[in-house]
Amino acid sequence: MNAVEIEQAISELADEPFNASEFPFTFLAAFGHKDITLKRLRTGNNNASDLPNGVLLRNHIHIAVCEAGAVGDTFKELKASPATIKAKAKFILATDGQTLEAEEIANGETISSAYQDFPNHFGFFLPLAGISTIKEIKDNPIDVRATGRLNKLYVELLRENPDWATDERRADMNHFMARLIFCFFAEDTDIFNGTGLFTKTVEQMTERDGSNTSTVLSEIFRAMNTPTRHDGKLDNRHREAENIRSWADQFPYVNGGLFSGSTEVPRFTRMARTYLLHAGNLSWKEINPDIFGSMIQAVADDNERGALGMHYTSVPNILKVLNPLFLDELRAQLAEAGDNKIKLLNLRKRMAHIRVFDPACGSGNFLVIAYKQMREIEAEINRRRGEAHLNSSIPLTNFRGIELREFPAEIARLALIITEFQCDVLYRGQKDALAEFLPLDAQNWIVCGNALKLDWLSICPPTGTGVKLVADDLFGSPLNQAEIDFDNDGGETYICGNPPYLGSTWQTDEQKADLGSVFASRTTNWKSLDYVAGWFMKAADYGTKSKVTAAFVSTNSICQGQQVPFLWPLIFETGYEISFAHTSFKWSNLASHKAGVTVVIVGISSQLGQIRKLYSITDDGKSIAKDVANINAYLVAGPNIIVDKAMRPLTEVSVMDFGNKADDGGHLTLLPYQIEGMKLSERSREKFIKQFYGSKEFINGETRYCIWIADDYLAEAQEEPALVKQIELVRNARLNSKDAYARSLAARSHQFKTPRLANKCVIVTPRVSSENRPYLPVGLMSSGAVIGDRNFAIYDAPLWNMALIASRLHWVWIGTVCVRMRTDFSYSNTLGWNTFPVPTLTETMKADLSRCAEDILLAREAHFPATIADLYDPDTMPENLRRAHERNDEVLERIYIGRRFKNDTERLEKLFELYTKMTAGAAKGKPVTKTTRGKKAA
Repeated sequence: MNAVEIEQAISELADEPFNASEFPFTFLAAFGHKDITLKRLRTGNNNASDLPNGVLLRNHIHIAVCEAGAVGDTFKELKASPATIKAKAKFILATDGQTLEAEEIANGETISSAYQDFPNHFGFFLPLAGISTIKEIKDNPIDVRATGRLNKLYVELLRENPDWATDERRADMNHFMARLIFCFFAEDTDIFNGTGLFTKTVEQMTERDGSNTSTVLSEIFRAMNTPTRHDGKLDNRHREAENIRSWADQFPYVNGGLFSGSTEVPRFTRMARTYLLHAGNLSWKEINPDIFGSMIQAVADDNERGALGMHYTSVPNILKVLNPLFLDELRAQLAEAGDNKIKLLNLRKRMAHIRVFDPACGSGNFLVIAYKQMREIEAEINRRRGEAHLNSSIPLTNFRGIELREFPAEIARLALIITEFQCDVLYRGQKDALAEFLPLDAQNWIVCGNALKLDWLSICPPTGTGVKLVADDLFGSPLNQAEIDFDNDGGETYICGNPPYLGSTWQTDEQKADLGSVFASRTTNWKSLDYVAGWFMKAADYGTKSKVTAAFVSTNSICQGQQVPFLWPLIFETGYEISFAHTSFKWSNLASHKAGVTVVIVGISSQLGQIRKLYSITDDGKSIAKDVANINAYLVAGPNIIVDKAMRPLTEVSVMDFGNKADDGGHLTLLPYQIEGMKLSERSREKFIKQFYGSKEFINGETRYCIWIADDYLAEAQEEPALVKQIELVRNARLNSKDAYARSLAARSHQFKTPRLANKCVIVTPRVSSENRPYLPVGLMSSGAVIGDRNFAIYDAPLWNMALIASRLHWVWIGTVCVRMRTDFSYSNTLGWNTFPVPTLTETMKADLSRCAEDILLAREAHFPATIADLYDPDTMPENLRRAHERNDEVLERIYIGRRFKNDTERLEKLFELYTKMTAGAAKGKPVTKTTRGKKAA
């Protein structure tokens, strides 16, 4: 379930008559817990509570329903309950149907409210649904509630007005919703005369069955598009000429295009009217445009409505982009200015000329937050200068955006308008804010179009000049035209945002063409790039014409593997370098069950000082910042180098080969039932059938066999008809192959294409594995195991090689320099293993690492028959196995720096330092360490 659905379910629960016996189960159901879980709780099979009338769901919540007036005592019993601690409950909750008390145990935060009011605190309980609690939602649920109410209305209207759901009318429907949003906000903030004017008028003037609701709304909209002034003076002649109804004449003139054009309204049903009134009865005064805008855009998108409410990005995450981009510098200048009025004035003038441009703005989150933060700084300047009620010198038209879809673009402009009003109320007072709010500005500063096809210089012109857009209104003008001029020429420009990521596998033909328009003239490798790469390149191109600093959120894949040599040299060629970066972290939203994507933030600039900021998360979850001399394309403090393939190891590690490639048409590898069907003699089965391990067999424990016939025993094998049959099938498959080399192998159809067996043992590493595991899957097999080519293999090597592969250091290196298969790691011997920087190891060090590898194997063995997939699930990894890996990490990392690394960023810094030295030595002709085996490389 998502946040909107949860809020709705909780509200319905509070509205129903209190049922003491059913409350715990209905409450848990509201947060998406399955019927089977609730059934077990009801029967007591899964209920760990030790209190009367208590319900305890392990790892979630301990609930107790009590007699009237006993909530306080019951709450204390829950808190003191041994079962609460033993079951690792995250929350406790006590209620008698009149009051409700709850606590989040980890941080001690509590709520206490009347029972009917507890839905106001639904954000407090969101972790029960696997949703990371976001402070803005937790403190103020209006945004989620409003989204839910409007979604119900939207769906009901489309059901009754299917023609409005067509491509031809969808823009009209979305525009209608934008009008409603403005009306709800305006009636709760005194923009309209009197509180609740819009909702009350609709309630009083419309029939209960909704039959005339469209007519009433249309008349209200018509009034708000009819002026009440003439030559700057109050004058009602326009409204008299338009014959505006008296009950609609109460509404002010809004204009700005929001109510211009057609006043047609979709048909309403009784239910649609009810939903409209329910939405209007919410308190819209506290709406957060940055939250609400990003959530409401899903209402109007059929593909996104199923994820309603999941799109909000937290303010702290947005500030990870905006603070180092320019806000930190503004705050530092404010601190340095102190009470010096001249310095404060200069800072205010500087801010008036700053342009913030988001070329993938969605519903305007980044622009809204940037505007709010700048207004806060400006307000402090005005306070120190004794000019608290001074009008803001920061124009909304300095906050530019491009958005592909019309409705989010419309919501972005509306969100900025609402934000400006809220800031004026906050910093200048309600009276001054109201005096200047209406009529709305008709300028168009958010463009609807394809950002990778549009000319950014005309939309956000660096000199203040550009193609002039003559706009009749704000919301009705063509949105794909070039932009208005800046009133305040000569300022700084900052580009920011969270563009669509989309790896190459998921891009549509149109999106491929978009990337081609940016990259095709520069490189032949552009088809492998993520979609977001286009925004980085366009920002760098923009910077060749004007000084600009840009920062985008991106999936970390653009700073890993093959994309690094394809993208970043092109950006560096423009004169841009990385000015700051956040290494990988979860970009949280309101999605449940860890749906947040792993991202990086990369800032680029051509105007660089000697210090750049590198932000990262420590292993214990703390955020740290480090001043560094340079940040390379892998987001590592170090020189701008690219990790290239090495055909043999650069250190003394053993050679890593491919596993055995069959090229057999599927006739040499067999499932257990196929082996049984061959009816081989016991001697032949023992001699010619071996266990086969592809990556699935190794990771998931699946069973598979293969035919393995040495040349010396071919004649004996041919005495078995079943083996002769398989050999003939292989021969025919190879003869019919399009590959010439495969055809040449037809004469050797009893064997794999590249037959390899170990003499003693083999270390196995799958070529593709999940990035979600804390360590790479690696194992040790006996000499009789046949390793398939979906794995890499190190034959008859010292065991300390396995300790290297099983380390966090190697996980980080592979994740950074190797290619990704979608989001999974795609291991490479030439790019990942041969290049892996390893210090010179003493015999003692090798012995210590070998023992660590043995301990890992023994820890796994203790959980037989658990598979690699079972053992390395991050949520259920056995504690003894985790300790064995941590010991391995400690031993290895002490070899590198004498202590444990603080985080992956520090690990990479050391690895790149060593890699730079290794490759510099190789470039000077220094011999590479002797290898143990010279086999074919990837």
